[in-house]
Formats: sequence, structure tokens, C-alpha cells
Amino acid sequence: MTEGKSNQGVEILAIGTELLLGNIVNSNAKWLAEQLALIGLPHYRQTVVGDNIERLKEIVLETSERSHILITTGGLGPTPDDLTTETIAQAFKADLVEDKTVLKDIKNKLNDFDIIPQSNLKQSLFPEGANILPNPLGTAPGMIWSPKDNFTIITFPGVPSEMKIMWEKTAKPWILENHPSEKLIKSKTIKISGIPESALIERISDLITKKNPTIAPYASLGEVKLRITAQAKTAQEANELIEPIEFELEKRIGLSIFGRDEESLASIVIDLLRERRETISLAESCTGGQIASALTSIPGSSDVFLGGVVAYSNSIKQNILKVPPNLVEEHGAVSAVVTKSMANKTRQLFNSDWSIAVSGIAGPSGGNKIKPVGLVEIFISSKTAQESIQENFGPHRGRDCIQKLSVVRALDRLRLFLLMQS
Repeated sequence: MTEGKSNQGVEILAIGTELLLGNIVNSNAKWLAEQLALIGLPHYRQTVVGDNIERLKEIVLETSERSHILITTGGLGPTPDDLTTETIAQAFKADLVEDKTVLKDIKNKLNDFDIIPQSNLKQSLFPEGANILPNPLGTAPGMIWSPKDNFTIITFPGVPSEMKIMWEKTAKPWILENHPSEKLIKSKTIKISGIPESALIERISDLITKKNPTIAPYASLGEVKLRITAQAKTAQEANELIEPIEFELEKRIGLSIFGRDEESLASIVIDLLRERRETISLAESCTGGQIASALTSIPGSSDVFLGGVVAYSNSIKQNILKVPPNLVEEHGAVSAVVTKSMANKTRQLFNSDWSIAVSGIAGPSGGNKIKPVGLVEIFISSKTAQESIQENFGPHRGRDCIQKLSVVRALDRLRLFLLMQS
């Protein structure tokens, strides 16, 4: 299948010098690509361009020769470098006209100001014939405009929350009505921890060669995702293609699968503890509160997470958590006996059912031959069961990665511990 207008291809254009400089991540293009896949609309290119009139104009005109739809994000604000709408109009030699409904909406949203800034007024100017893409959250509306036959431009602001609601309320319904797809694309993501990507691929190599559904692996720190994607005429048919593959993955991977789609290790642990009507507390040293942050990012985590202590210095371990000084002196802060004492004292302090203690050498300094940078001790404690885990993540990963891997490993081992106790 060749790229071209016969395929009704879509292109995504992210606009903003801050994207080119790497000041912000281009998350909008990723999100839009996922949404296009969900409605079965093929998209062939993603481009990033800075706030430059000539380069933006050039890309827009090039796209109009090869694709049916161009979706842009960014450049719709009131500042001088927000040039998207006027540049697109210039590219097709179209005049800008004021939309009185948009102007009234902008004035209503800026009613705290006695005088509406002139810069905001330009946000009510659009090429003649453009359909307005309302922005319920901000002052930067977009547009759906067809400057020539078989080519439509859809513009969004760069603010993700504004773009997403505009997509759902207006742009997506327009696309579904005007560019319906013969096939729907549906995906399901399986999340795995504790198995390296290479070992996982060997285990499922025969499944990855399938064409429909396809399986695509994505590795991130401490986690591998397998995205199962099926094409079908209906959602039910797509699910019928996905289900046997998902079942086979479960057989081969087992408990290393910790979640699906939007689930995280933290959300799974919260759910497991909630089902058991149990609570947890934390004693963190090298992770500096990151486990607590992961748990409290989950809505409703207060049901099970009571609190924690960031015992970064030995004096806090000894004075707050009552770790005997001789344990630290004889074994060092990064040791199974010290983390055991931290976990047990924390569980008693908070009167929780479970506790996790973590102590490690995140680097870049502080290690030696016996206890190198990357060495982490984790201890999981309950009234009836305890487990000590030692990990050596290696000095090559760097401080940030060692801390994040410690969080992943601690939550994953607690997850497995809870499942085995069920």
C-alpha cells in the first residue's frame, strides 16, 4: 500500500520552537497517533517545526499534495510567536475574517480584565469558510478548514488538556462522519515486570510474527509492555482476535504480568491491599519518598497507605525508627538486618499490616568493592511473613535509574508476596 491521497492518510504537525529545543516532550503527537489508530484512520508522518512562518508554510503546502488531513498542534495562543492560523491562511492566499462568536467567547473568558488585550483578539481571526473548533477550556479555538479539494486542516492548541477535549467533542465526530474507516483498530497493552525484554521475546517469538493481531514490545525502566493490536470491522470482532493471544501470553508469562492498559504497579498494589482490607507504611532511604509518591498518585490510596518515613540519614534511622546503632555500625545502613529493623519498626510505628523498607547506594559516590553503587536492600514485613530482597542494579545506570528501579522492584515484590499469600 503506497502513501497517498487514495489512502486518506493523515499527518500530524507539532508546532513550537520549544519542541525542537527539547524543552518539552512532544506528547501531543503520541496521543493523537493513538486516537487515530483507535478509529482506524492511517497516519503516515509526524513532523515538528519551529515558530517560523516560511518553514511552516512550506510544510503545510507539501502536506496538501500528499495527504487528506493535516492535524496541527500549537501556535494558536495570543503571543507574537503564535503564528499557525495566519501562516496557514497565507499559504493558501486566504484572507482572515473575524468570527464574532469566538470574539464574544474570548471576552467572556477574560471578563476579569477591563480591557481585552489586543493580542487575544487575533485568536478570533480565521480563514473565510473555516469551521470553528471550540475550546471549552481556553481562549485558543482551533479550526477545521478545507483550503482545497481533498485536503483538510484541523488545528489544535498545544495545551494537552485543551487539545484532548476539543478532539473528543468536535474533531473526532467530524472525522468519523467525513472520513469513515472500513476497519477499526483496537489495542490492549499487557504490562510485565521481572523479565528482561530479550528473554521475554524469546518466550513469545512465534506470537510476534503474527499479522493480525500484531504484538509489539515496548521496554521501559523495569517494565516491558506488549501491545496487542487487532484490525476488524467491529470492536467485538477485534476483541475476539485479541482474547486468545492474551490468554496465550498469560500461560507463558504467568505472574510476571502485573497489569493491563492504564494500570500501574502502584495501582495494582493498592487494589490488592484494599481487597484484603490491609494497610501499608514505608521506610525509605535511597528512594527518598518515591515509593510513597507512587502510591499516593493513585486516587483512593488513603484507604490503605497510612504514611512513611524518609530515613535518609543514619541518625533518623536510629532516633525515629529506633534501629539499634550497633546494627548500622556492624552491618552498614545498606544491609538486610538494618532494612529488616526499619521495616518492623515502621510497621509498629504506624500500626500497619504491611511495611516496606528500602536502603541502597544510588551513587554516583558512596560505594566500595563490598557494597558497590547500585546495591539496594529491600525488606517487606507483615505480622505473619517477611521477605528480604537484595538487588544490584549496577553503577552504570546512574542515580535516577537506580532509585526508580528500586521503587519498581519493591512494589513488584510486594505484589507477588500478596498474591502468594492469597
